[in-house]
Amino acid sequence: MKIGIVFAGQGAQYSGMGKDLYEAYPEAQRIFDMAGQQIKDWCFEGDEETLKQTHVTQPTIYTTTMAAYEALMAELKKQQLDGSLEVTAFAGFSLGEYSALTAAGAIDDIAKGIDIVTKRGMLMQQAGLDEDGNAKGGMAAGLGDRDAILEAVEEAREDGILEGVNFNSPKQTVVAGDKAALKRFRRAAKARGVKAIPLGVSTAFHSPMMVPAAEKLRDVLAVAELKAPERTVYADVTADDMMRDFDGSDAGAYLTDMLAKQAMSPVYWEEIIRRFEADGVKAIIEVGPGKTLTGLTKKTCPDIEAYNVENVETLQAAVAALKELV
Repeated sequence: MKIGIVFAGQGAQYSGMGKDLYEAYPEAQRIFDMAGQQIKDWCFEGDEETLKQTHVTQPTIYTTTMAAYEALMAELKKQQLDGSLEVTAFAGFSLGEYSALTAAGAIDDIAKGIDIVTKRGMLMQQAGLDEDGNAKGGMAAGLGDRDAILEAVEEAREDGILEGVNFNSPKQTVVAGDKAALKRFRRAAKARGVKAIPLGVSTAFHSPMMVPAAEKLRDVLAVAELKAPERTVYADVTADDMMRDFDGSDAGAYLTDMLAKQAMSPVYWEEIIRRFEADGVKAIIEVGPGKTLTGLTKKTCPDIEAYNVENVETLQAAVAALKELV
């Protein structure tokens, strides 16, 4: 049976994430122990305000996600399901793309992945602050028709920064920009019958505001010795095989370019889920904190079964469900 595996992005972090996986699965314990005491403390006992800091959020979610993935793979093997399931591709939402690339072998060491995403978090956080250290921008979820939301973006941008940046589902498009432009967007959206909900994030991710972060992230990635993935990974920026345009020369340089571009470009998540459906995927498993991607899968392609794996309970429930499907 064909399945897809997708990896959670930033925003679903919570205190205690991964703790029961650490206690139940040696595979998860190994990853948390390798990550170090600071990350374990943040994951298991960190308060809400600490976990909201981007340079903390990114390595903690990445570590928890990879621990959950390794535990899931161990359980599938234990239940003798690994031979019955064909993973057609991986994908990850923003930060989750680094987990997808790790699962696919492009990032060949989890410690390396933690280092990359920690630096990525710091760079993205810095890019979103003004000279006084205050957030320059933010994000809002537009609930309604995509075309109407993008019309409101065009009307409200004026001379500021404002873009549609997360195309999540047929009825959800996230917009990012500077504070003044977002205020104008909310008015323009309301006039079109679109509900705009401000998101609790620190800046305008995946927008032109992230250009300085992307340029510096390129330097981080250039020395990370990234490799061509051993499995297909669908890229956020194209909703297609990340290696589609690779000419076979330097995989590290190619992936550096793709991931730097990702930090300042839209995420085409609805199109990724539709790509899985076109591939004949029968179930999508979301790995990592929360179940946002599971919900988006159901809204976009309701015929695909969707499960999330973030703790022991959800892992075992997902494996049991897959056993029934097989």
